[in-house]
Amino acid sequence: MKLLTPLTALFVTACFAADYFPPPDVKGGWRTLTEPAKIEKLAGIDVKKLDEAFDYVQQTSQHGGLLVVRHGYLVYERYFGRGHREALPELASCGKAFTTVATGIMLKEMADKFSNGLDEKIFTPKFLPAKYFPLDDPRKAEISLGQVLSMSGGIRGTNPVYVNGVRSTWEKPTDDNGPYSTTDDFAMKQSLWCAPGECYSYTTSSSHIPAMIVRQITGMEMEAYMRKRLTGPLGFGTWGYAMYRPKLKGGIDENGRMFHTPGGGSNAVRSTDVLRFAYLMLHEGKWGKQQIVPADFVKMCGRMVKYNPHYNHSFNFNVNEKGQYASVPKDAFWKGGSGGYAIYVVPSLDMVIYKMGGTEGQYDPALTRLPVKYTYDGSRKDWKAGDPKVIGDSTGKTLQMVVASVRN
Repeated sequence: MKLLTPLTALFVTACFAADYFPPPDVKGGWRTLTEPAKIEKLAGIDVKKLDEAFDYVQQTSQHGGLLVVRHGYLVYERYFGRGHREALPELASCGKAFTTVATGIMLKEMADKFSNGLDEKIFTPKFLPAKYFPLDDPRKAEISLGQVLSMSGGIRGTNPVYVNGVRSTWEKPTDDNGPYSTTDDFAMKQSLWCAPGECYSYTTSSSHIPAMIVRQITGMEMEAYMRKRLTGPLGFGTWGYAMYRPKLKGGIDENGRMFHTPGGGSNAVRSTDVLRFAYLMLHEGKWGKQQIVPADFVKMCGRMVKYNPHYNHSFNFNVNEKGQYASVPKDAFWKGGSGGYAIYVVPSLDMVIYKMGGTEGQYDPALTRLPVKYTYDGSRKDWKAGDPKVIGDSTGKTLQMVVASVRN
């Protein structure tokens, strides 16, 4: 057999990675490398550096894990506490990224309904329930789909707020990060604190608006739409949403189940399936021979967009375009969630990363009523958060540490 030169071997590996898409886990799942020497040779990763990153990740949340895919190889998968491949914790705001992708799929499929694309003004009875019209604030009629996806529509959210790139603190911010923020009434009745397009504020209720539009335009709940157009084609295993919120005021039925898919987050997804989602984004919306999400839409998720010139937040992803994280490629983008979660995509390194996190409550199966297929060993039951100064920005530091493991 003729041996390949190192350069040719690298070229073959790169080509294979571009064409590789993992089958569902029940049919074998991700191709995996476990030996450090092979990981360094085929994936260009120093495993010792990933072990250091894992040690740090354990300081940032009670439960969780760290998973890394490079060149199509799952090269790292370690967990702690309740973290496990079969765990189904609710992912908090990481679910906003899934809402974004569902919206992008809908835009392609239902293009005739959106003659102006992302510029479409969406606060009309065509896109949202008629009972909320006439609008409580006429300025809402100027909010575009691109603005609600990038949180620049002026909908009142949390501090800090950014105006033309300048950080500020405004009076009377809204506590807008809980599940109550993803009920129709809350989202539609939120007041504006600036004119559409003039500021950025993190607002979960803004992310629920696209879920409402998906429901109205496609005729099905966003979760059902995602099963058909996204998670089915990608080969997800068991997944769902944390729909059971008996303490929630409004937006739930007599069993405590939310009426509608919460667009602001709280989906529950197996760890290796979270990687599938990130891998889809790495491949610009392509999965096998199927273009699931428009490539141009995915590209916009990874960079600053015209709809939000104020802050490094695209369509529910943070971006590194301005290089705020040193030693991290500027094309990196990610979505974090309360509890220490983060999903990362680094196109120039052909890499995706999942920082699994979670509090004790986020792993409660009563939230999803999905089956728990593993046994928790009781570790970290009494865990307490460490020094905030040491932990710092765990989302950014974890990304920097994993990127530092790349050797070529």
